Amino acid sequence: MIDAYEDPGTPDSRSGGRYLWWLVARQPWRCAAGAMFGSVWMVLLAATPYLMARAIDDGLEPGDMGALALWSGALFTVGAFNSWLSIMRHRTMTRVRMDANFRTVKVVVGQAVRLGAWLPRQMGAGEVVTIGVGDVQTISQSLTVVGPGVGAVVAYLAVAVLLVSVSPLIAAVVLLGIPVIVLLVGPLLGRLQGSETEYRERQGVLTARIGDLAGGLRVLAGLGGKTLVADAFRRDSQRLREQGYRVGAVTSWVQALGIGLPTLFLAVVTWLAARLAAQGDITVGQLVSVYGYVAVLVGPVSFWVECGYQISRGLVCARRVVRFLRLEPMPDTGTRDAPSEPSALYDPESGVRVLPGRLTALVAEHPADATTILDRLARYTPSNATWGDTRLDEIALNQIRQRILLADHESDLFAGTLQDMIRPVGGAGNCATSHDRPAAATQHNTALQTALHAAAAEDIVQALPDGLNTDMAAQARNLSGGQRQRIRLVRALLADPEILLTVEPTSALDAHTEATVADRLGEARHGRTTVVTTTSPLVLDRTDTVHYLVDGKVAASGSHHELLGTTPGYRALVARDTEEAVR
Repeated sequence: MIDAYEDPGTPDSRSGGRYLWWLVARQPWRCAAGAMFGSVWMVLLAATPYLMARAIDDGLEPGDMGALALWSGALFTVGAFNSWLSIMRHRTMTRVRMDANFRTVKVVVGQAVRLGAWLPRQMGAGEVVTIGVGDVQTISQSLTVVGPGVGAVVAYLAVAVLLVSVSPLIAAVVLLGIPVIVLLVGPLLGRLQGSETEYRERQGVLTARIGDLAGGLRVLAGLGGKTLVADAFRRDSQRLREQGYRVGAVTSWVQALGIGLPTLFLAVVTWLAARLAAQGDITVGQLVSVYGYVAVLVGPVSFWVECGYQISRGLVCARRVVRFLRLEPMPDTGTRDAPSEPSALYDPESGVRVLPGRLTALVAEHPADATTILDRLARYTPSNATWGDTRLDEIALNQIRQRILLADHESDLFAGTLQDMIRPVGGAGNCATSHDRPAAATQHNTALQTALHAAAAEDIVQALPDGLNTDMAAQARNLSGGQRQRIRLVRALLADPEILLTVEPTSALDAHTEATVADRLGEARHGRTTVVTTTSPLVLDRTDTVHYLVDGKVAASGSHHELLGTTPGYRALVARDTEEAVR
């Protein structure tokens, strides 16, 4: 199987079918071994009726005990050998499936890492989770066709040859009847693909909603919106259940026909063979062999139907993986240098202008509008935004990332110690020489304490058993929502970018802590450009400039108190009590 550190290769993402074939082509010898074991195993299953017929015709009927013992011994030997083949077939196909499973996981994870910050802007978290949890397993299971599927074809041809030696009429019936059975199931497989595709899409939506609920349950409860979201979740889950019933209905028919039609066909062929035996056209032993051959064919035909079912589901899931693999990050076509001095950021689409060295707030009727503007100003989405006199998309991306930081209030927190969790990549001291390390460490500790103080997060460190060296779970789940938000703010402040864009940095904090953070944030970022999206009057009262947005465009600009007195819409949006509204 693929090693954990082995390169999975470059996947063929032209289509779902080509991706499945790529998984097969990456392990050709193992797939060939699975096909060989499956073929020999099924052919020997078909050989069993032949050996039994010889034992009856050559030994039992004429009373030749020697011949009977010989053919019985051959029957036992073939059965024992076939048991070993069955074990090897199963073992090999398990390795084929596991390789496809791990290889798909690696290419999906690699693509997620390559997309980085672009990923959440192109595909929802629920869709990615559905791929990693469900689609990977279904894709690997569909590769069963390279083992038992190939074996079923070989066994079908072998039985056809054996039947020709018994009765051309029976051989013709079998050769024509089995494909008809498979074709009867075909339309159901097409319908299954459609139902399965819709089911997977609904599953992705529901998974995303579960993530939203888990991440924002405290806020929803505080705003009284938990019931509304719970009702929406209930409706989505009921739709998913109904779609699951549709998929199950088609699946049940596929599986029922896969077993029922071959069994019915066995009865028809056995009746035909019995008539031929009664007429003396075939012997009793040949009658037994015909029954055995057709009974053996029930297995291959069922495998074909099962393989068709698995491939149909595998294609649906492979298309979803291919769609994910086709996503591309925004191309870095910029060649110009960033402004050498602090300069204004300007988004012409909304009219937002961020002056250098000031604390600016974006207040929007729809919070997503403000977040979209920050995405444009940080060059995470295509836009005509400028930095100074230069368009952002003309500036080299690495220079933008070094000097502009977008801090999302839901950004990932990786498992490790708290110290590692908040340490920015390439932070102070990371590249210091041995001579500079003591000074760099002192400088980093000073910056860390300053950031903790600015985010009012000292109490978090003090409450942990080992302080900054305490092991933290992924996403800091052992902290409350407000504590996680402050830890994210600490990490952003510690990075100390020239321009800091923050999304709702205090939305999960209580009023006292929020006021403290608002006071300290301006001091910590004094002289550096900072933008916050918020509707909190505690934060807005401490900003230099506020842009009030309506439908994603600037409707008014000024200080917090100026907008309270001149803009009714702004006052209605941010005022939390009558007294402040009057002011």
